[in-house]
Amino acid sequence: MKFLPALACFLSAFACATAAAPATPAGWNLIWSDEFDTGTQPDPARWDYDVGGQGWGNNELQFYTSARPENARIEAGHLIIEARREKWESRQYTSARLVTKNRGDWSHGRFEIRAKLPLGRGTWPAIWMLPTVWNLGNGGWPDNGEIDIMEHVGYDPGVVHASTHSQKNQWRNKNQRTATIPVPDAGEAFHTYTLEWDAEEIRIFLDDHHYFTSRKEGGDWTSWPFMRPFHLVLNLAVGGDWGGAKGVDETIWPRRMEVDYVRVYQKAAP
Repeated sequence: MKFLPALACFLSAFACATAAAPATPAGWNLIWSDEFDTGTQPDPARWDYDVGGQGWGNNELQFYTSARPENARIEAGHLIIEARREKWESRQYTSARLVTKNRGDWSHGRFEIRAKLPLGRGTWPAIWMLPTVWNLGNGGWPDNGEIDIMEHVGYDPGVVHASTHSQKNQWRNKNQRTATIPVPDAGEAFHTYTLEWDAEEIRIFLDDHHYFTSRKEGGDWTSWPFMRPFHLVLNLAVGGDWGGAKGVDETIWPRRMEVDYVRVYQKAAP
């Protein structure tokens, strides 16, 4: 629980505030967070929306909407990102893609996201990061980099992926730096997906278990574009080149990703 019952808060506001404060990992300082405990819509001071239905470079089927509660809302202390089977613009599905761009942009740090994932063939939830300024190489993807903290495709339930992409190492060349870990109850329970990122390494954790590392190893920007500010992206895609590789079950919708919190830390001064 992230908060005490209402009666306890009424009796002791100090105790309630103390209980709500997130525990800080040793050696880190909390600098940005969203606990999703207030309001009914994502906080516009923290979150913006990527909007559109152009396939997003992956032939995805959904139209991402903006500030539409059917697709993104706060409910019972969680952020809900919901994909729905409904006609919108030229698409047959809707969903949401939330970003911290120009509201939270960081180079290096620790990023914790606690989430419960949707299940079902055709679902493709992701927790990831993209650069805020695209000025390397050809000015596009993958030259400017991508950090995937968590990806899950519904036709392969219970397997979570972490990856980094660059000009030299990317999925289109089938040489991205990547790893997987089994999470059999990913759709039934919340788990914490964590990135630790510094000048030399990117490390990904599941519930504090370290299972993936991507290293700079002296490379230039073509293999290591991770030396400038990135922002967080939370989204639920429908279908696409990967998520829809084995088709989309049209009978399962709506489906949702639930996010309990997002917390960003920087290294504490020695």
